[in-house]
Amino acid sequence: MAQEEKTSEGQRAPKPEEETVTVERSGLINKLRFDRVEFAGSLGDLGTLLPIVVAMILINKLSPSTVFLSFGLFYLITGFYYRLPVPVQPLKAVGAIAIAYPLQITESVIGASGIIFGAILLLLSISGTVNALAKLFTQPVVRGIQLSLGLVFLKKGIELIVQKNIFLSGVAGRFAEYNLNLILGVAVFLMVLALLDNKKLPAAIAALAAGIVAGLALGGFDSLSFSIGPTKIGFISPTLMDFWTAFIMLILPQIPLTIGNACVGTADTCCTLFPKNPLLSKTKAGNFALTMGLANLPAGFFGAVPMCHGTGGLAAHFRFGARTGGAPLMIGALFVVMALAFGEFGFALLAMIPNSVLGVLLIFAGLELCPLIRSLKTNEEYFVAILISGIALAVPNMAWAFGIGIVVDLFIRKMKIKI
Repeated sequence: MAQEEKTSEGQRAPKPEEETVTVERSGLINKLRFDRVEFAGSLGDLGTLLPIVVAMILINKLSPSTVFLSFGLFYLITGFYYRLPVPVQPLKAVGAIAIAYPLQITESVIGASGIIFGAILLLLSISGTVNALAKLFTQPVVRGIQLSLGLVFLKKGIELIVQKNIFLSGVAGRFAEYNLNLILGVAVFLMVLALLDNKKLPAAIAALAAGIVAGLALGGFDSLSFSIGPTKIGFISPTLMDFWTAFIMLILPQIPLTIGNACVGTADTCCTLFPKNPLLSKTKAGNFALTMGLANLPAGFFGAVPMCHGTGGLAAHFRFGARTGGAPLMIGALFVVMALAFGEFGFALLAMIPNSVLGVLLIFAGLELCPLIRSLKTNEEYFVAILISGIALAVPNMAWAFGIGIVVDLFIRKMKIKI
């Protein structure tokens, strides 16, 4: 880090040429920020959010306005409460299973999963069980989770870039016979790399602007119907069978992942990215469980996509410039306006962003997460972390990787094994 100067108030301030966010990173300033760099950071997690959400809207027949209104309101609550760039993401296990089995996972089943998920997290938070479970997630296990997600993001990002389909919606677009998705991905990757620390033209804004322009030029609106105003927002009444299906197929695979990543992992990543910040008193595993529970329980009754926090989303927001709660407030307000005023049109606009652009955002989010493993010190700690990431890449349910990692970590510690 560059040499710092003293301000008139006795605080340490970075030199003009140094990144202005070093003050927030050291925990000296906690004011909300609303500039273009913070706005660029607010867009950084779209590479994680959009592929799952757009696919669930199209495949599982969810209301775009319901989905984006829920994300927007949760982002607003998150920004006001935590005042740090804490993300709001779709549940990855739920999203993957719902997309894979659309006949069984209907809108009412998805709604039921949100209700169950919210109720379980509220119970775990209020009872203090989350904090007790958090003790199982030692530093090597948490770093293994973060490395796993970083590598998964890298893998998924590259897949989005090299696939032939340009759009998530499945629209073929123009010039489909050429592999324009790959060409666009390489070009946007180089552009983001060149602009990564640029304050006048933040990388995430430039990437999404290039994506929208390319999407228009390549026919992203073709065959997509859209209109001004919200889409239908209605109350749903899941049956007992819907609740059973949701619990067995969606919630059981998701809960271990949520505790490990959305609760413990997010809390640890906040400490890593914002050391000594007084706001860290709020970013505890139990608090993350509480806010997720409070958001999902009511949202489930309207058929919203179940939501969580997450270490990957936090890294994505941070990588592209977000340092305060201003980022979640801005993206939250954008989602709310889009949901209520431009429901179908806004969804069509987001669905028009090429796969390769979303892939580039995912790649840089992954590259922010992977280096966190450097804080480990012993071979035994590296063994556990790398074992978790290897299993996570090999099996479809990352919860298995976390569970095995916890058991191996406990065994190594109890037996005092040296590697």
